[in-house]
Amino acid sequence: MQYTFSQIYIQVIFSTKNRTPLVREDFRDELEKFICGIIKSLGSKPLAIYCNPDHIHILIDHKSDQSISAMVQRIKTQSSKWVNSRNLVYGKFQWQRGFGAFSYSNSEVYRVIQYIRNQPNHHKKPKFKDVFINLLNELKVDYDPNYFYLNPKQNKGPNSKDGQHP
Repeated sequence: MQYTFSQIYIQVIFSTKNRTPLVREDFRDELEKFICGIIKSLGSKPLAIYCNPDHIHILIDHKSDQSISAMVQRIKTQSSKWVNSRNLVYGKFQWQRGFGAFSYSNSEVYRVIQYIRNQPNHHKKPKFKDVFINLLNELKVDYDPNYFYLNPKQNKGPNSKDGQHP
């Protein structure tokens, strides 16, 4: 077969270094547009994006000719350079190492788009760490809570490596 056909919807989530709230409203929209341009240049299609002050959510219709890790690395590298070249933050802008990537079926895409678009309201109360851990638990993804700088006796979900519940 000459062509490859795929339908892969991926939500990518990653945070600023040390989850420092660096993304401000005065440049958030421009940053989102820049990141969408990176995704398009890689042959994928951004379906929804929202940059919170300390993390980002992106839903991507991902094309299978590039790994998700390579795509996220390009997004992080190029967007960091973009922010720093414009002196949009005091000091150096960096994204945290690592990321979350979660796949969704076509029937779930609308719900995920709405979730991403609702980020400002969604994050008025809970912290990024709590939202991310809830997502990992909801999707039954095993994780090591130590990566979230947690007290080992608290906030361990049903899918954490020790199997303890909160």
